[in-house]
Amino acid sequence: MSTRTSATRRARTPVQQAALAVALVFLLVGVLGFVPGATTDYDTMKFASHDSGAELLGIFQISVLHNLVHLAFGVVGLAMARSAATARTFLLAGGAVYLVLWLYGLLVGHHSSANFVPLNAADDWLHFALGIGMIALGTLLTRRATAGSGR
Repeated sequence: MSTRTSATRRARTPVQQAALAVALVFLLVGVLGFVPGATTDYDTMKFASHDSGAELLGIFQISVLHNLVHLAFGVVGLAMARSAATARTFLLAGGAVYLVLWLYGLLVGHHSSANFVPLNAADDWLHFALGIGMIALGTLLTRRATAGSGR
C-alpha cells in the first residue's frame, strides 16, 4: 500500500466514510441483482416492468433498470465521497431521492404500468429507511459542535 493511499484513507472525514460505505452497498446490491441465486426467479427478470418476477434475496422486486440504478447510485456515491462537502450532498440529496421513491411506491399501484422500476412493499419500506438513514448520516456527521455548549 502506498503512503499516499494510506494517508488518504486516514484523512477521510466521518461523512466521507459514511458516503463511501453507502456507495459500496449500492454497488454490491446492483451486482447481486444480476447474480442468479442471490436473485430468485432470475429468468423472469424484465428490463423495466411491474411484471418482473425477479427478487433480490427473494424479498425485493428488481429489474435490469432497478439494478442499473443501484450501480449508478453507487458510482455517483464513490465520486462524491472524495470530499466532505460532496459526501454530505450525496447523503442528503440521495436520502431525499429515496424518500420520494418511498412516496412514489406508496402512491402508485404495484401492478400499475407506472410501476416500471419495479417496486414492491419491501422496496417501499427499505426506501423509507434508506432515505431517513442517509439524511441522518449527512446531517449528524457534519453537525459542528458549538464552543462552550457543554456537550
